[in-house]
Amino acid sequence: MPTGIVLVPNRQSANHVDDAIAQARRAHDAGVRQIWLAQQFDHDAIGLAGLIGAAVPGLGVGTSVVPLNPRHPLIVAAQAQTAQAAAHGNFSLGIGLGAHKPEEDAFGRSWPNPVARLREHLQVLRAVFDDGAVDFHGAEFSAGPEWPVSVAGGTPVPVYVAAMGPKALRVTGELADGTLPYLAGPRTVGEFIVPQITAAATATGRPAPKIIAMVPALITDDVDAGRTLAADTLAFYATIPSYQRVIEREQLDSIADLAAVGDAATVRAQLRRYLDAGATDVALSPLDHSLPTLERLWEVASSL
Repeated sequence: MPTGIVLVPNRQSANHVDDAIAQARRAHDAGVRQIWLAQQFDHDAIGLAGLIGAAVPGLGVGTSVVPLNPRHPLIVAAQAQTAQAAAHGNFSLGIGLGAHKPEEDAFGRSWPNPVARLREHLQVLRAVFDDGAVDFHGAEFSAGPEWPVSVAGGTPVPVYVAAMGPKALRVTGELADGTLPYLAGPRTVGEFIVPQITAAATATGRPAPKIIAMVPALITDDVDAGRTLAADTLAFYATIPSYQRVIEREQLDSIADLAAVGDAATVRAQLRRYLDAGATDVALSPLDHSLPTLERLWEVASSL
């Protein structure tokens, strides 16, 4: 899988979808072969990925990531297969466990038992994608066999999970195709994520999982200003215990140290540390979305 870029549509544009497609086309023309779209509370990331995949043939499109809640796996499976058919085999589904506070703010509730929900969600997805049929009744989800669930041209769908904790990594290794960790440093990737997920995949006879490190990045000649931007942008994550553990494991002073900031050569060297640690790929999450800065990042992504 090629080095990817997280694509963020310009919310000030006249048309959100048109802007995303135009960005994706420019990035592809610059040599980028994989883009990822985050799910927030505006566009539908799976639907947008399918539209981009249809509009820019040959470009890999994926989600990083779609939270499980409040989505039923049958709905996600239908969306993902539709996107895969539109993208003619170039779509990848990235899902995540979600976070309680944003769920409570948006939906008025949160969902307990995240790892159990992840396991059952993946079990339903696997049945749909691998078998074209599902008959599942669990504690968190049920999916009956009464209706067709397959989409012509919609499979296979690679499934990745934004997993960093040991329980989530175990489930991911057993049932998914890999993980999409965000803000996991090279030491965390090499000493924690790779061994955990690989052991789980091996124990269940699954292929070696992909480890796609999602890295905040900025190409700049003003490193001090770039690090200040990284600190401001990533401050929220420093309040989350799982990321605090990453900072401790990486022996860093600040979460901003997990960002790849500097000139092109410096950023390439930082990204190669992830590959040397065992990541199968990296995906760059831009800290600055101005077009000239993005173009410099696209150049790095196309040449790593």
